[in-house]
Amino acid sequence: MVKRKLLWEILVPKFSNKGYKFLIEFHKRWDKKVGVISGGLTILRTAKGHWINPDKKLFSEEMIPVRIYCNEKEIEKIMKFTLDYYNQEEVFCYLISNKVKRLSKKR
Repeated sequence: MVKRKLLWEILVPKFSNKGYKFLIEFHKRWDKKVGVISGGLTILRTAKGHWINPDKKLFSEEMIPVRIYCNEKEIEKIMKFTLDYYNQEEVFCYLISNKVKRLSKKR
């Protein structure tokens, strides 16, 4: 049984928890692993965000929104990988659309 694919967006940090900017090569390794899991991704421009952790500490950070077309099991795997890979306290992901259309040329 094939799981239904949906369009998700995950927020990837631009800086470490200690304030160091992640190198492009570091991001590219994440891109490659996520591409293997999902079959592809779309990287958007950097966004600024603010959030409060459970200890009531305010975080202001730059994030990279990444759109991924995959099923729910795959996005959960990507979230766990992202949490560990970037050594984050939390990873945020949300559904963009459950109605995605594809059109291909037959070859």
